[in-house]
Amino acid sequence: MIEVKEKLQADVLIIGGGIAGLMAAIGAADKGADVVLLDKANTKRSGAGATGNDHFLCWIPEKHGDIGVVYEEFMDSQNATSNDTPLVMRFLETSPQVVAMWNDWGINMKPTGDYHFEGHAYPGRPKIFLKYDGHNQKKVLTEQAKKRGVRIINHSPALEILSENGKITGVLALDISEDTPKYRLIAAKAVVAATGYVSRLFTTDPTPSQMFNTNMCPSGTGDSIAQAWRCGAYLVNMEKTYRHAGPRFLARCGKATWIGVYRYPDGRPVGPFVTEPNVETGDITSDVWSSAFTDLKMSGQGPAYMDCSGASKEDLEHMRWAMKCEGLTALIDYMDKEGIDPGRHAVEFGQYEANLCTNGIEIDINGESNIKGLFAAGDMMGNISGDIGAAAVYGWIAGQHAAEYKNSAFVCEHIEETPRCLERMELFNTLYDRNTGANWQEANFALQQIMTEYADCGPHRVRSDSMLSAGIKYLGDLRKKMLGELFANDAHELMRAAEVLNLLDLGQALMIAARERKESRGRHLRSDYTFTNPLLRDKFLRVWQENGTPCFAWRDRIK
Repeated sequence: MIEVKEKLQADVLIIGGGIAGLMAAIGAADKGADVVLLDKANTKRSGAGATGNDHFLCWIPEKHGDIGVVYEEFMDSQNATSNDTPLVMRFLETSPQVVAMWNDWGINMKPTGDYHFEGHAYPGRPKIFLKYDGHNQKKVLTEQAKKRGVRIINHSPALEILSENGKITGVLALDISEDTPKYRLIAAKAVVAATGYVSRLFTTDPTPSQMFNTNMCPSGTGDSIAQAWRCGAYLVNMEKTYRHAGPRFLARCGKATWIGVYRYPDGRPVGPFVTEPNVETGDITSDVWSSAFTDLKMSGQGPAYMDCSGASKEDLEHMRWAMKCEGLTALIDYMDKEGIDPGRHAVEFGQYEANLCTNGIEIDINGESNIKGLFAAGDMMGNISGDIGAAAVYGWIAGQHAAEYKNSAFVCEHIEETPRCLERMELFNTLYDRNTGANWQEANFALQQIMTEYADCGPHRVRSDSMLSAGIKYLGDLRKKMLGELFANDAHELMRAAEVLNLLDLGQALMIAARERKESRGRHLRSDYTFTNPLLRDKFLRVWQENGTPCFAWRDRIK
């Protein structure tokens, strides 16, 4: 039996201490809310932006002029797949304010002395990704949150978002600061879900035996998306899985930081955009032709290489500096140790496994879901993308509106007595009280195998009604086996077990959505519906649960 360590109350509870979560905490505190932030690790080094970033999508009026210039480029970028236009415009309109705040706080948004845009760009077209030095962003944002009185509780993942009658009541959390797990109960008027990118759902492509070799934070398992799904929140675009790219066997983001040209083995450029390294644009080929690396590997024309040999000494020094801003210090250390010089040695690039990034909770223009008092921000937003820029901006927006919501909400005094809380506590008590069984790694590998075999996305992998129906059936079988055999020896293993249970729910929601989208679009390739249906071009597929039963419906994309 797991004991309760403490009971807390808050106006606004933030789940996740990444960029979106910290900005939500700051935004809510600035509105006078009493804020608690839970992070499963430590806010100084957690999330997808743990060690830095160097590109911030935004609109800077004095550089771009009309906001429409940035919007048009945005809709031609890698972020253009799943967006309601009013949310995009709200993000862009608010972005100058957030950029200025970050710069004032000590995150250097003007490392060249002025706002400077480079990377992820087409030659001769406007550039919309601000080049900045984000190596200290988590430290700075943590300091800003604490300065405002935010109570940050590290090493405390949320196990369940709690609600009653369609309204948020609080969160059941786990204290993992010691080997022995303990519960933490937080009653809250509003919750901002910001647990981020979904890793470990599909078999890791570069190194299948190493599930933590991922381009994003491997502990980012979209926990709050699954918890919102169980609350009845609308999820959208779950079938539109994403595949990033970067160095082939050491999975890392930051492909736009490399100043080089993607080339075939014989030296020909893979794409038509640049033939020599261009520090201002980078090589946007991998943004436009996202499957290039897999296509070349499968056709035998590869491997594809990042060739920086034509870059000047100054540009290579700039790239090394930018990699530190991006947080790629481990990659730099590895290349130094192994004697890899990007100026002389081509680096093989590859496409990574499917993941969920900006697929998830449907929000309105203020960041609120259909569940009263539940807000979302960051990579888990289902109908607005934009990477770290949108995470920062919509975190701030969601936090401010969550603080305003508290004025019409109430605190549930005894959430530990609510049926949902008791049910989940009983589940985790059972996992911890078992002496033998299957560990979380076994369960995670089994889930990855089912997802990869029956619901993987393109290229060179197809979905179908029969494959997805079989996959949904096998997920149901796996759920029974996990609930009957999964066990945890300590707090850390219990956290991992909870993550896998959340991933299982996300896999189910993904398969249900993929089976319903009867067409091929983007990376969602159907062998039984090989065409792209123009009638579904501006349609979003919404999935949710009612009394435990999955439901789905189509809605128009908001223009």
